[in-house]
Formats: sequence, C-alpha cells, structure tokens
Amino acid sequence: MISRSGWAVSSLPDPAYAAEESGYEIMPAATLDGRFTREKLDEALIGAAALLGLDPGGARLLRFTNNAVYRLASAPVVLRIVGSRALRHRADRVVAVARHFERHDVPAIRLLPGVDQPIAVGEHVVTAWVHVPPVRRRATAKDLGGLLRQVHELPVPDGVGDWDPLADVRARIADAEELDTGDGRFLLQRCLDVEAALGEVEFPLRRGLIHGDAHPGNIIVGPEGPVLCDFDSSCVGPPEWDLTPLAVGRERFADPAGRYRMLADVYGFDVTAWDGFPVLRALRELKLTTSVLPILRSNPQVRTEFRRRLADLRTGRTGDPWARYR
Repeated sequence: MISRSGWAVSSLPDPAYAAEESGYEIMPAATLDGRFTREKLDEALIGAAALLGLDPGGARLLRFTNNAVYRLASAPVVLRIVGSRALRHRADRVVAVARHFERHDVPAIRLLPGVDQPIAVGEHVVTAWVHVPPVRRRATAKDLGGLLRQVHELPVPDGVGDWDPLADVRARIADAEELDTGDGRFLLQRCLDVEAALGEVEFPLRRGLIHGDAHPGNIIVGPEGPVLCDFDSSCVGPPEWDLTPLAVGRERFADPAGRYRMLADVYGFDVTAWDGFPVLRALRELKLTTSVLPILRSNPQVRTEFRRRLADLRTGRTGDPWARYR
C-alpha cells in the first residue's frame, strides 16, 4: 500500500506466494561460494588486460558494488567487471548507450577505441573505458540537471529496451550469494507490491531515453567538465525516474535539501510535488537495498548496511538515515 507520505508495510498472507508468482528460485546461502572475491576479480582483470595488450600491474580497485571498477596504472584506462552473473547481459546495453552518447556529443565517458566490446574473460564480462581524471571531488545537482536534459532530448537508440525497473531487482534476488529464504520471499513480495503500485501511476513527462541511475556519484568532473558514467540501467522510460535518486537521497541519506532543490530548478520539474513520487521512492529504496545481493559474500563490508536497510523496509522505519555502500 502507498500513502502520500511513503510506503506502508503490507502483510504477507502466504510466504511462498511471492517466490512462486515471480518465477525466481531463492538459492540457499550455503550452496553458493563467494564468486566475486578480490582474487577472482584480479584474475578477470589480468585476463582482460592481456586481451587488450595492457599491463595490469599496479591497477587500483576504485569501487566494488554493482561492478568492480579498476584504474590501470600503466595506461589511462578503466576496466569495469560486471558484478552479477544474472546481469551480465546488460553490458551490451552499456556499450550501445555509450556509442549513442558519443555520436550525439553528450558529455560522457568513452569506450576504449578500437576494441570490440563487451569483453568476455572466462565467466566474467568486462568493458574498457578511457580514464577521465577527476578535477573536482563531487559533481553538483546543477551538473546532473544539465546532463539529464541533454539525455532526455536525444532520439532513442536501438538495443536499449524499455524500462523494466524490477527485472534487475528480481535477478539480484535470484543471484544472491547470501540470502535467507524468508528475506528473499519478503523482497519478492515487495517487488509485487511495488509493481502493482507502478501500474496505477500516470507519468506527466514524455517518455524517452533515460539514464536510469542518475545521481552525482555517476558523474565525473574531468578537465573538460562533468561527464556521465554508469549506463547499466539506461533504457526508454519516464524522465521522472531520473529525478528520483536525489529526492530519495534527501529522505534516506540525509543529503542537503538544497541539492535536490537545485536539480528540480535546473531541470524544471519537481518530482516530489507529484503524486506518483511515493511509488518511485519505494522502488528506489528497494533497488538501493538489493543492489549488493550478488556480492554479499564476496564483499562482506556491505553486509551490515544491507541488513539495516532490509530491516527498515520490513518495519517501515524511515527516521534513521542510511549510509552509502562503499
């Protein structure tokens, strides 16, 4: 059930219903090993670098949540290793969107030229990018608003697909390294509840190409200005969804209120004043909670925060701010 103030906890009359209805099997945690440990990621890094004729020595792991992102020391190259077996197919979309942005001169990170991508390295999928050296620590909401307006005005490229915001959530639940059966069933039921609520939403803005995970963390401020990165969730969908992450950041991460206000002013639409926002907030919070499921055993540093977010979803608690996954 959705209220104007937020998400109300729904009852679960049959704990097996959500799993059966979704068609996804919840794997017992004991049957899975850490598939994305540092050692296994390093092996994929070495394999990808060898295929590219590059030296992986001294490479630095910049980030490991949805993807493992390495910066090579030997060349201005960044390698991104997909962090979920169930979502490896999204690398094709990432490549298609990156090439579309380059054709239309959208400020965004560029694929390493002269390379067929994505790159298969054993069971891993890798993409290679030209490194953008950051000159400012964090992008602003103004940067984000300007870039989103450019993206939303573009023609739609082939191969990106329609917005299906719960597909990746369900895939991550099915692909979880470590998830209790009861927690998995709760999350699948939450997917059904959010999906039903989305079906009732009327979106006022014109559908088109969207980034799909639009927040300042997915912008690099380089020598030539801010550029977009991370196109895993790009698709044809409602622009309102690209305005939601900063609004939820204000509510869930205690971000400064002025940050979202700046985005709304630059873009020209306040998603929080629209009656569909509580549904998009519930969807965003579900994604923020489940994003680390495929690496929960491989990267134990995210476990505590995952458990806190899951407990807050179960109880409907919104007062305590979340911490961002590192």
